[in-house]
Amino acid sequence: MPHQASLAALTAATHEHFLRSVVPLWLGPGWNAELALPYEALDATHRPLPAQRYRAMACARQLYLFSRHIEVDGARERAAALFRSLQRHFHDAEHGGWFYSIDALGQPLDRSKDLYTHAFIIFACAHYWHAVREPLVESVLDAALAVVAEQFAGSDGLYASALAEDWSDNGGGPLQNPLMHLTEAFLATLAVRDDAPTQAALLALADAMQQHFIEPARGLMLEKPCGAVDNWFEPGHQFEWFYLLESSALMRQHPLRESVARCFAFAEEYGVEDGAVLSMLEPDGRVRDATRRIWAQAEYLRALTLRPGADVAGQLRVFGEQFLHAGGWYECRDAAGQVSRSDMPSTTPYHLVTCYLAL
Repeated sequence: MPHQASLAALTAATHEHFLRSVVPLWLGPGWNAELALPYEALDATHRPLPAQRYRAMACARQLYLFSRHIEVDGARERAAALFRSLQRHFHDAEHGGWFYSIDALGQPLDRSKDLYTHAFIIFACAHYWHAVREPLVESVLDAALAVVAEQFAGSDGLYASALAEDWSDNGGGPLQNPLMHLTEAFLATLAVRDDAPTQAALLALADAMQQHFIEPARGLMLEKPCGAVDNWFEPGHQFEWFYLLESSALMRQHPLRESVARCFAFAEEYGVEDGAVLSMLEPDGRVRDATRRIWAQAEYLRALTLRPGADVAGQLRVFGEQFLHAGGWYECRDAAGQVSRSDMPSTTPYHLVTCYLAL
């Protein structure tokens, strides 16, 4: 009982920090009212970094943030503005889909179409539609699902990571990270409605990931398809996959879930040092990049909530002590544990929200 009480108190304090110190940043100084978009990042004093671009993915992640906190003062209005901006600034009226980014003046900058962006549009629209139940939101969700199925899908069950503005091939082959977020987007859609085509797409994608991305010796989820030159794995992504698959009743018996669960201990042994998650490892466990990033910490913490006997309270303390402060959070620490990035990107609250919901 004391352990449970301690975890409950830590969880409540951490979420209170989020509501008091993080959410107001993106209702206030992080908001560009002229473009109705979040700035890409704030510095440690809460001033926007000089604007060079605005990404559709960042807009979608912020839409998710406010959709999941729709009861907070100003959140419903902010979510509505973000949804309108997603269409106004990033939708490609000629070719369909959504541009990657616009410039500081609101003009299209990178016109390519990437799967990572489209996955987050599906993910955000599923959550926003669940919050507001507006038909227009569901129509955008349907359009994004259709674009992914019609334009990104390949014959091998995988999806291209990037395509040109007109959907022509630009060499962006399948990569783990966009495919993980597409899996997450499919799961989010299935959580809010019955959707047989999306369920079939999810299961087919899981089959393809098991075949093409799982390193057979340990079950590691690699960043590039098996056999690719200069491959590696990221413990943070390993933990992220674990949570997504372990928390889904649909995926619980799938071989992909079994592979990811099997190598959790390996990823934890070699990829976590004194409670800090390391960025990149060789498939044999050698450290490739020992940077500690807050998103990976959040994913490790989220994964531990589904590991029986895990010291979630202890890891939550590490998370708070190393990455949270009164003015927000530290984005990165270097291999020696020193803060190496003090700016706060608009995309990071997405990871914090998913972690705190799991807690």
